[in-house]
Amino acid sequence: MSPAPPPGLDLGRLRDHLDRARPGLLRGPLRARLIEGGRSNLTYDVTDGHGRWVIRRPPLGHVLATAHDMGREHRVISALHPTAVPVPQPVLYCADDTALGAPFYVMEWMAGTPYRSAGQLTPLGPGRTREIVYALVDTLVELHAVEPDAVGLTGFGRPDGFLDRQLRRWSTQLDGSRSRELAGIDALRAALGRALPRSPAPTVVHGDYRLDNVLVGADDRITAVLDWEMSTLGDPLTDLGLLAMYGTDIAVPGSPLNTTATAPGHPSTAELIERYAARSGRDVSAIGWYTAFAWFKLAVILEGIHYRYTLGRTVGEGFDRMGDLVPVFIQHGLTTLQEG
Repeated sequence: MSPAPPPGLDLGRLRDHLDRARPGLLRGPLRARLIEGGRSNLTYDVTDGHGRWVIRRPPLGHVLATAHDMGREHRVISALHPTAVPVPQPVLYCADDTALGAPFYVMEWMAGTPYRSAGQLTPLGPGRTREIVYALVDTLVELHAVEPDAVGLTGFGRPDGFLDRQLRRWSTQLDGSRSRELAGIDALRAALGRALPRSPAPTVVHGDYRLDNVLVGADDRITAVLDWEMSTLGDPLTDLGLLAMYGTDIAVPGSPLNTTATAPGHPSTAELIERYAARSGRDVSAIGWYTAFAWFKLAVILEGIHYRYTLGRTVGEGFDRMGDLVPVFIQHGLTTLQEG
């Protein structure tokens, strides 16, 4: 007996849609599994025994407006695929909910490892770990060097007033998922608003750039940048601030959110920032604000996940402890802003 398909993926309806939209693509019965690790959009590994693909769709249940736009993800990887930025080749986009109950897209399956913890990196040794993390920074520099108009991303975002709008957007996301008191989060939001820096020239922004959102090949090169759901045109230093945040040791006992920062050989936050500055030529003197904003943004995301968990609408493990991280992220944000 074939294993049951994962939640949110009706293989019969999926096959009917693919047979109509891409005749000849499938040659055998479909099998699928949910790819663990994602905490927002659902990602599936799908095969017909001959080819292999990845499907992305929004989460089940409570979905905030504009937070899970499959069309944007598909558009940006389609635009970036011919560039030096490694992304999977897009296969198909379905804009309606007739096949899976939600929009979705299909892309090629790419080989590689998403390193999610220091424990995964440690066996590689300090030298390889250092080079992998530096490759992550260098790939970010490549992304920020892409000219949006040249790859068909004109109008993909609104760079003017980007930081103010981002702060308002994540404030709205917070209010849409707020189900409990969160000490300090309103103070952090207000402090960020009072200290908005002046943005450099706009670029394509990934929005969630970190080591476990890329695949690393056996040769330690990055084979694919994944999870483009937050991508837009805007301030590139928001990506660097997020990378700096993830370069911090988030020591929370029992935390479901891992960090690679403690792996031997992992560059320090200062080294990551210095490498980006040297390779990109950008002024990073205001990086403290961007890192504090990253703490705020992740606190909001985690609170949204916690809210879906309280409604019983999450798929996977670790959601019961996700809400415990939110106060930790708020405090890191306040401290970083004060120090910056």
